[in-house]
Amino acid sequence: MQSNHRMKRKAFSLKNYNTFGLEAFAENFILINHHEELISLLSDGQMPDLILGGGSNILFSGNTLKRVFKNNILGKKIIEINNEKAIIEVGGGENWHDLVLWTLDQNLGGIENLSLIPGTVGAAPIQNIGAYGVELKDVFHSLDAVDLLENKHCTFSREDCEFSYRSSFFKKNKGRYFITKVRLTLSENHVLNTSYGAIADILDAKQIKAPGIREVSEAVIAIRTAKLPDPQMIGNAGSFFKNPLIHKTEFSALQLKFPEIIYYPAGDMVKIPAGWLIEKCGFKGRKKGAVGCYEKQALVIVNFGGASGQEVIAWAEKIEKAVRDTFGIQLEREVNVI
Repeated sequence: MQSNHRMKRKAFSLKNYNTFGLEAFAENFILINHHEELISLLSDGQMPDLILGGGSNILFSGNTLKRVFKNNILGKKIIEINNEKAIIEVGGGENWHDLVLWTLDQNLGGIENLSLIPGTVGAAPIQNIGAYGVELKDVFHSLDAVDLLENKHCTFSREDCEFSYRSSFFKKNKGRYFITKVRLTLSENHVLNTSYGAIADILDAKQIKAPGIREVSEAVIAIRTAKLPDPQMIGNAGSFFKNPLIHKTEFSALQLKFPEIIYYPAGDMVKIPAGWLIEKCGFKGRKKGAVGCYEKQALVIVNFGGASGQEVIAWAEKIEKAVRDTFGIQLEREVNVI
């Protein structure tokens, strides 16, 4: 049954709405195309069990959800230009990578290092997405959201969002806010960040001496494509765990035991690649039934076809135990279990 602002079906399958490709069901699946539709539904007392973006950071555990709101608010535009700086405003339902490509066409730099990150624009601030030395908070201006509990419009500044590593105010208040619009500050004269990962190596290999934002984006896409599976081919949610941060003193003791450990200084803390820890525990390319770790990147748990959410959770717990027993580090999941 369809109305002017909602689509409702009994036992609506969510299999095509999560990149893990796990079967899950919603009694009501409702597309939110405009801010006003959301306000109307809330006024009718209809609260969602889940706000769904691109489904790229979700692990369905098998529960049937009563009501799912899918963010389908679109639109992107430049709302202000001043001294080579530009503020763009983007609908929360827009695809993140499509936005990155659009900014390249506008010659606006700032998010080229975040190319090919799956998901929607509205989900990006929740996770404070980041890659290759750049985080969303670095270019964030403000956002609009609806407080679902109080059914009111709110605007959040950068400070209001309380951004931290792969976290934010919204992640600490899961399910309370529906992000409708996001604004970013980008630049026509952007200082590139090519020092992280293999970006510089790829540019050198292509003999690109004076790269621009498009060349950096293409390098990031090449890196991600080479080591991460396409969800259209193999079900996955990208990086399953956060890279753990440990104190320098704790790291020193760990380094004595594992001199070959890979790490990145982060102030008084040290960041250790979770993929390295998992690989050292022997999980890279391993599988059990329909679940396993990707052959090119141990940090990515994959559904080879027909896996259940419970099987994925059991595999994740097995990894967590191995890393804890071997390194004394407790991995934290980046993926949200629903």
